[in-house]
Amino acid sequence: MNSKPVVLLILDGWGVAPPTVGNAVTSANLKYWDYLLKNYPSTLLQASGEAVGLPWGKMGNSEVGHLTIGAGQIFLQSLEKINREIAIGSFFENAAFLKAINHVKNNHSNLHLIGLLGDGGVHAHQSHLLALLDLAAKNNLHTKTYLHLFLDGRDTARNSGLIFLEELLEVINKMNCARVASLSGRYYGMDRNKNWDRIQKSFAVVTGASNVKATDSLAAVRMSYAKNIFDEEFEPTMIVDGDGQPVAAIGDNDAVIFFNFRADRARQLTQTFVLDDFSGFKRGKKFDNLLFVGFSEYEKGLPMEVAFPKPEIAWPLARIISENGGKQLHLAETEKYAHVTFFLNGLREEPFLGEERILLPSPNVASYDLKPEMSSFLIKDKLIEALKSGKFDFLAVNFASPDMVGHTGNLEASKAAVEAVDRCLAEIVEEIIRLGGQAVITADHGNVEEIINLETKEIDKEHSNFPVPLILAKEEYKNKFPARDNGELYTLKIRGALVDVAPTILAMLGLEKPESMIGIDLNRLFS
Repeated sequence: MNSKPVVLLILDGWGVAPPTVGNAVTSANLKYWDYLLKNYPSTLLQASGEAVGLPWGKMGNSEVGHLTIGAGQIFLQSLEKINREIAIGSFFENAAFLKAINHVKNNHSNLHLIGLLGDGGVHAHQSHLLALLDLAAKNNLHTKTYLHLFLDGRDTARNSGLIFLEELLEVINKMNCARVASLSGRYYGMDRNKNWDRIQKSFAVVTGASNVKATDSLAAVRMSYAKNIFDEEFEPTMIVDGDGQPVAAIGDNDAVIFFNFRADRARQLTQTFVLDDFSGFKRGKKFDNLLFVGFSEYEKGLPMEVAFPKPEIAWPLARIISENGGKQLHLAETEKYAHVTFFLNGLREEPFLGEERILLPSPNVASYDLKPEMSSFLIKDKLIEALKSGKFDFLAVNFASPDMVGHTGNLEASKAAVEAVDRCLAEIVEEIIRLGGQAVITADHGNVEEIINLETKEIDKEHSNFPVPLILAKEEYKNKFPARDNGELYTLKIRGALVDVAPTILAMLGLEKPESMIGIDLNRLFS
């Protein structure tokens, strides 16, 4: 293995798009980014759709992006896998779902469906909810099925929840199956940063313990919009009858199916239901005989049923480095820690031999546009300290702020976020070059390059289908290739995909890629 460090710098949510007023990357003052493009080779990588195992045209995301980067191969992602199972009918024979159905029948209880409403496809998809409703109807649970829905506004337009809800209610009325029992913005029910006060509010509405009530779900959403509170921040609300009693509340002997397929934002709420020793807030006694089904394994060891087990990834990048005696560091702040560890390592929770991890806390603020740099400078300091130690052969680092601030839809804050990362890169890459090392700079998906939608002119909080950059910075490449300009980067031909990142890193380390990796060494483009 080469003795000089190889550093993977993942600029989360940093895509490449034409210069526009809503492009935070091209409208920001990025002095060092401009320097990198002028002095080192660059190209574009595909990070969405079929290139990462998603349906054609579907935007990428952090989970899929990091998984593909680390695995060096394309896996059929949960969205596409579940879509296919619905299409061929095996979805309706799923053992975990049938166990929930039979549990409700045997206990004369209720079936509760929890999850994100909409077609974003990052955490969930409404077509999966409709398939569950079809399953419930086929099993004569028309009056025993209740919905606890999260409004999105992050992977979908900020005020699209009303339309999705209207469409869903139309289907429910036609099927005469199920009722909406609660609504919540994903900011609350899908928190992943240990903000248990948010989770507690969503837990209260699904268990009938909230004081926030509405008799009409559509009217509640419209009223929230009138207050300029849109989908993501929609206050958790119980739907009640004319007497003020909950339409339904999760209780003893019930069954729950959580139809989010992505784990990171489903984990905390799930813990409140299934853990005996839960301590996030004062929950009280765990429900008796509650059967809980998740679309995915949200956390290893959680006592729950899993409908779609995760794939086995035998040889991710981190394992190959470990098996060859390499020392590695994985570094991120809270919001992206799971991505640079669990997902990058092929859905493995435990570190490999020789792997160290550093978790830095994300800022405790209501919205990240209030502190757009997030923990970028802390990450930079820790990384440079690790580089100077000479201890590590490979270092994987995630900068969360471009994506997380991009999700706020605040253009000025998004520009500040990428400018902060730019200042960090200036110190980091120069230190890598000084040590004789190599930097691989890329992203997992696009987002911050499109804060204002080009067609609608509306604020765009979603990920994008734009490609992501790849810059290979090492001394021998300096000034050997055509200089690029930030504003023209989008004109480059897409010459690779995220599957190529791991083989590129292995080549830099002097290691052979396994047969399972289908990607190529992108150094070949510049040799």
